[in-house]
Amino acid sequence: MKVLVLGSGGREHALAWSVARSKRVSEIVCAPGNGGMAQIGRCVPVDVKSIDAMVRLAEAEKPALVVVGPEVPLSLGIVDALEARGIRAFGPSKAAAQLEASKIFAKQFMQRHQIPTANFAICTDPNAIEKTLAVFHEPIVVKADGLSAGKGVLICETKPEAIAAARGLFDGSLLGAKVNQIVVEEFLTGDELSFLCLSDGAHVTPLAPSQDHKRVGEGDTGLNTGGMGVYSTDAMLDDEMKQWLLRHVAEPTVKGMAAEGAPFKGVLYCGLMMSPRGPQVLEYNARFGDPETQAILTRLESDLVDALEASIDGTLDTIEMSWKPGAAACVIACSAGYPGNYVKGLPITGLDAAAEGDDTVIFHSGTTLKDGQTVTDGGRVLGVTATAASLEEALGRAYATLARIHFEGIFFRRDIGHRALKKSAAVNRTTTTR
Repeated sequence: MKVLVLGSGGREHALAWSVARSKRVSEIVCAPGNGGMAQIGRCVPVDVKSIDAMVRLAEAEKPALVVVGPEVPLSLGIVDALEARGIRAFGPSKAAAQLEASKIFAKQFMQRHQIPTANFAICTDPNAIEKTLAVFHEPIVVKADGLSAGKGVLICETKPEAIAAARGLFDGSLLGAKVNQIVVEEFLTGDELSFLCLSDGAHVTPLAPSQDHKRVGEGDTGLNTGGMGVYSTDAMLDDEMKQWLLRHVAEPTVKGMAAEGAPFKGVLYCGLMMSPRGPQVLEYNARFGDPETQAILTRLESDLVDALEASIDGTLDTIEMSWKPGAAACVIACSAGYPGNYVKGLPITGLDAAAEGDDTVIFHSGTTLKDGQTVTDGGRVLGVTATAASLEEALGRAYATLARIHFEGIFFRRDIGHRALKKSAAVNRTTTTR
């Protein structure tokens, strides 16, 4: 079968890589793809912000399955448009994708369906910011309502800082475009957890858990980004908590969307804070996460295509997904200046020397080919991902591979998985002293 993968980031490279491992797949088309995806399938240009352009491409290619990676085409309704033309597509409808496309819709939905989340308020008037903030304790979280590529969430230590952030969102100075509505939330403490599930509109199947690192700086400092790295281990979520999250978060979400006339098919990404008062939903995404996908899919042992088609067909309850035991870690190599302004077109060296092995994969997030040379083409450039029996070993392999890769201004966080490593060290010390 032919599969069309829409998108051009590390998530889409990981999806294409995993799809290619299926014995059922004979051809992969990547649109628009990137320098790494060109090694897996045929890359063709397309504007993923244009429904018409994507539909024309799908009608010309006639794939048996379209896998939609990014959030923008989902929020525009690409799955609806493809299905209307008889083309099978994996992902939620435009109505269901509101869970990600509108933070206000998501927060009010959680409130309607008693899904645990942080206390919040909605502000639509720039002149009412101070009044809205008055009921919150510092620090305060300020969120833009729409899609903002991971950059619309601002953690403010003081109320004056929160006021400035809110005004910056309203006047367009922070994101480059004006925001009409914002969400103000209480700040939650605890460990973050990315809990992704496949859904067919009625059934839910959990994927391997993971933890993203959003802040650009080590020690979780600096601006929020699209994700600087991620890890996935067996130990981060026991069976009892997994069942709790299914019963109290994922399943009520899917049932709630169905009850509201927008059945959710695709990947339901529940971004959680494991807070002292229990798990709280920070946000929903309506697609695979980036870079969570890189770590999760390198642990997947069963056929991804079977699972994606079961999501479309409403038969998720008939399949089982199997996972490689141990751990996976992905470290993102970034362009100097990210998440702000950065230069594109810089040659990347060392990719051949850092050739992939059975346990290490280099996913391209922001690259392109220029005169046969792989060059930078984004803020997040590469996602070096490794699997191993332990997190320490997986991280060691990822960082050893990164040490052989270079482009001007390259930087990456050197503390991915630091919380888990500290917990592991503490457990080992306690065990040793007994």
